Amino acid sequence: MVLAEETRSRRKNPLVTGLLVAPVALLGAWVGLRLIGFDGDWYTIVVLSLTPYAAAAGVLLGGVALALRRWWTGGVALVLAIVLVVLVVPRLSAAEQREVHGKTLRVLASNLLYGRADPKAVVDLVREQRIDVLNLVEMTPRAVDGLAAAGLFETLPYRVLHPAPGAFGSGIVSRFPLKEINLTGDSAAKQPGAQADLGDGVVAEIVAVHPISPDVDTPQWEREMKDLSRAAGEHGLRVLAGDFNATLDHAAFRTVLSRGYNDAAEERGEALVPTWPADHTPVVTIDHVVVDNRAAVLDYRVFDVPGSDHRAVFAEVRLP
Repeated sequence: MVLAEETRSRRKNPLVTGLLVAPVALLGAWVGLRLIGFDGDWYTIVVLSLTPYAAAAGVLLGGVALALRRWWTGGVALVLAIVLVVLVVPRLSAAEQREVHGKTLRVLASNLLYGRADPKAVVDLVREQRIDVLNLVEMTPRAVDGLAAAGLFETLPYRVLHPAPGAFGSGIVSRFPLKEINLTGDSAAKQPGAQADLGDGVVAEIVAVHPISPDVDTPQWEREMKDLSRAAGEHGLRVLAGDFNATLDHAAFRTVLSRGYNDAAEERGEALVPTWPADHTPVVTIDHVVVDNRAAVLDYRVFDVPGSDHRAVFAEVRLP
C-alpha cells in the first residue's frame, strides 16, 4: 500500500510535469514558426535550420512523457512531432522526373572558405565528375591564382570571375562559352549570373548564389533571397547553385522554390544530407543546386573539399 501511494505521488510530481511541459511548449512554438512560414531573426533562423532534429527529438520527448504517464503532454508532443515528420520525411524519397530529352548539364558548386579550400582538390573533383559548370563562392584573388596553377582553366576555359577578399568574391567557370548578365539584385557578395551557350541554340542561365549570412544582416539576407526568386517561365532555363545560407525549412528559400524551381537534393531523396560545417561534423544543408522545374534532375551528390567548411554540391540536370 505504501509503495502504491509513493508511485502515485511520483506520477503527480509537478516538477517532472514542468520539465516535460516546457520543451513541449517550445516544440509547439517551433511548429508554429515552420507552418506559418516566419523566419524571424537570426536566432529563429538557426532554430528552423534544425527542424529535422526537432522532429526526432519530439518523438523521443513524447515517448518519455507517455512512459511517465503524462498522457496529455506525451500526446501533444507526438502530434507536434508528427507534423514535423510529415514535413521532413519526404526529403528521403526521390521524386519522379519529367521526361525530357535535351542536353545534359553537370553542375558543381563549392564554397571555398575565404579562398582556403585546396585548389588541386577542387580541380580534381571537376575532372573526376566531368563538370560542365562550376560555381565558386568566397573566392579570393589568391584562390583564383591557385585554381589557375592547378589547371582549372585548361579544363573549363570560360569564366566570369569576381574575386574579392574574405567572403565576398564569386565566380562561374564553364566548359561552354559564357556571357555575363545580371540575374540578381544588388548583394553584399557578388552573385554573378551568366548565359552558358550549350550549342545547337540551347542556352542555360547560371547564377552563383551566395546571399549574405543572416547572422550579419537578417533583413538583407531576406532581400537577397527574394532577388533569386524571379519566376521560372519569365526567363530562360535557369540553374541557381551555391551557398544559400538557408535550408528547406526557411520560408525565404521555399519562396524561391515556389516560383518554379526544384531543389536537386530533394528531387533525388538526398535533402537530409548535411553540407555544413564540413570542417567539423556537418549538421545542416545550406548548399544547394536549384533547377528550373521544366528540367529533370538525373543525379545529386555531395563531396568533401579539403580546406573548406562546406561540402561541394553536384547535380546532373537534363534540359527540355
